[in-house]
Amino acid sequence: MTARIPPVLRPEHPSARSLAGLVSAFTLEHRGSLDGVEITGVTLSTGDLHPGDLYVGMPGAHSHGASYAAEAKAGGAVAVLTDAAGAELAADTGLPIVIVDSPRAALGEISAWVYRTNEEPPLLFATTGTNGKTSTSYLLEGILKQLGLVTGLSSTAERHIGDINVVSRLTTPEASEMHALLARMREHEVRAVVVEVSAQALSRHRVDGLLFDVVAFTNLSHDHLDDYADMEEYFYAKLPLFEPERGKRGVVSLDSPYGQRVVDESRIPVTTISSTPGVPAEWTVDITDEQASHTAFTLTGPDGRSIATQVPIIGRHMAANGALAIVMLVEAGFELEAIGHALEQSGRIDAYLPGRTERVSGDRGPSLYVDFGHSPDAFLNTLAAVRTFTTGKVIMVFGADGDRDATKRHDMARVASEGSDILVITDHHPRFENAASIRATLVEGAALASEPAELHEVSPPEKAIRVAVALAQEGDSILWAGPGHQDYRDIEGVRTPYSAREEAKAALVEAGWA
Repeated sequence: MTARIPPVLRPEHPSARSLAGLVSAFTLEHRGSLDGVEITGVTLSTGDLHPGDLYVGMPGAHSHGASYAAEAKAGGAVAVLTDAAGAELAADTGLPIVIVDSPRAALGEISAWVYRTNEEPPLLFATTGTNGKTSTSYLLEGILKQLGLVTGLSSTAERHIGDINVVSRLTTPEASEMHALLARMREHEVRAVVVEVSAQALSRHRVDGLLFDVVAFTNLSHDHLDDYADMEEYFYAKLPLFEPERGKRGVVSLDSPYGQRVVDESRIPVTTISSTPGVPAEWTVDITDEQASHTAFTLTGPDGRSIATQVPIIGRHMAANGALAIVMLVEAGFELEAIGHALEQSGRIDAYLPGRTERVSGDRGPSLYVDFGHSPDAFLNTLAAVRTFTTGKVIMVFGADGDRDATKRHDMARVASEGSDILVITDHHPRFENAASIRATLVEGAALASEPAELHEVSPPEKAIRVAVALAQEGDSILWAGPGHQDYRDIEGVRTPYSAREEAKAALVEAGWA
């Protein structure tokens, strides 16, 4: 069985726009008659095509999207946007063809025009960084709701339009999907939108056509070196978010060394925040209490004003994410006192963070957390948080993605082994890689730990979590890192329905823990 691909969210009542108007607005080359042609949407995929769409044919690694123009026409596309090579491929369809040098580079601005997303836009917030993007986004959305705003969210985990929730396909959707999403949000009177922006989104023009009111940087650590040659290239892939074309104001965490570099190279006004003792910043975060149910902190600003609250999740790094969200709101024009008053009603930031150190166990037996972390730095922070509330052993279960950055696997396993007492290495998304080979690399990395944990290699993950639970006792904690909120496993290109949450709960029940 293959997991259903989440839908693209589009406006329910799109307004038609003249193709001739589009060509005129952007001074574009075209072929065929434009007379009377109206477009109501934009798509890159024939699978997501709606009648009235402008079909965008992009060059790909193995084929050109314009090769599917005839299929797009059969599905109701009324025009094609492509490059010169694609124009030749689409010529026989008889559809009007609009020609640009780079369809991907043009997609954001053209989608914004089609969907009118630059006309009276909502407040727009964006967060980038290796870790913490999703958590910061959910916490920010939570505060906005507490302030009484109708909100929208685009994150790795979900898309939100008010109370509508849909599972995400990509961390940041393609530009055409992003603008369609914003148009749908406008129909629902959304006033503030929070967007998680990956490095790939910036490199691949997925947030083109958007001007964010406030952008934020969490941190940078080893990840995605399958897409970028080295950490330097990865850093510079993040930096464009801090240009005037992308953001008006910025908030930068100095909790990783790259934060100061963002400040130094930013081309927009930025303010700084730090939760690291001894690191000076305009805003400082002090952890005041750590419990299994929450982490409390005080945020102090440059003028001595402060706010004390808590996040409903374990981990000092999660408190830092909550504080970052608050400063983003201040930079957007919200008064700190108003934010404090809104949070006082419940005594904390009200937010549910799916798959982020999410406890799925009951009051008896070992504590079991499911987490999305999949980098060495994420493992380091989350294991430290779990250790804080564990009186017994810390048991970790994890696997690594196939066909993704293999250079971090040794470090992931080493950090996992050093931070746990028992380590269970298993499978995650092998994709088209050999799962046993991935595990072997992780076993090698675990052996590099200064004090290696007790090691078990178990496949598949359904068995691995049951082995971990069998090894656990009252007072122990189990951290299952990697799957988090995801509801599938990717095996040889097939998305098989799968829930780490449900497998973990079943394993506990089978072991006699309610």
